[in-house]
Amino acid sequence: MRPRALGAAALLLPAAVAATVLAPLQLGGDWRVVGLPKQRFPLTRFAIAMVDGAPALRIDAEGSYGNLVHAVPGGEGRTLRWRWRVDRPQAGADLRRKEADDTALKVCALFRLPLEALPFWERQKMRLARSVSGEDLPAATLCYVWDAMLPAGTLLPNAYTPRLRWMVLQGAGAPLATWRGESRDLHADFLRAFGDEARDVPPLQAIAVGADGDNTDGSSQAFVADLVLER
Repeated sequence: MRPRALGAAALLLPAAVAATVLAPLQLGGDWRVVGLPKQRFPLTRFAIAMVDGAPALRIDAEGSYGNLVHAVPGGEGRTLRWRWRVDRPQAGADLRRKEADDTALKVCALFRLPLEALPFWERQKMRLARSVSGEDLPAATLCYVWDAMLPAGTLLPNAYTPRLRWMVLQGAGAPLATWRGESRDLHADFLRAFGDEARDVPPLQAIAVGADGDNTDGSSQAFVADLVLER
C-alpha cells in the first residue's frame, strides 16, 4: 500500500471528547492516506471543508480508491462515535457484486484477528496478501457504510473477501446532505459480524474512513466529522 500525505489541517473536537484514543481528523500527522498495492487509478481525495459553519472532512471519489487511516498501537477502544453525511451517492454501486463494489462513505474498524482463527485457505490467502503488499493487513475489518441501495441493518461480506464485512447504518431512503450521528459498540458489532470465526474480540489495529468508485468509475461526495474512539 502507498501512503500519501496531503498537508496538515486539523478538525477541532469539543473538549468533552478529549479522552478519545484517536487524534482529531486531519490530513497528515497520525492520519495517512492509503491506497491499494500498485494502484493505477486515482486516490480518493480528502480535504478539510467548512460545512454548516463547522470543519469537516470532505471525501470525494472519482473512479478512485483510498482510505484515511489512523493506527491504534495500544489496541484499545470500544465505542466509536461520529457524524456523517452523503451529498452525492455512487450511482450504480451495489455491495453485493464485485463489478459494483463501491461506496460513497465508510467508517471502518480494523482488528488484529489471529490467523489461527481463520479457515486454512483464508490463512494462506492472508499470508500471501501480506507478503505481496508489504503491509500488516488486518484479518478482520468491519466497515460501517452509508449505502443508497441496501436497507439499514444489512450485514454482508465484501464481494471480494470475507476478511471485510459491511454493516449498513444509513440505507435506502436516508436523506442526502443531512448530518446523522452514530455511536457503535465495536465489541458487540465485531461479534455480530465475525462471530462465525471468533468468540473473543481481538485488539483494534486501526480506524479508517474512505470512499471508492473504482469498480463503477462512479463519483460521490461525502463528509465526516467529530470522529471519536473511546476506551
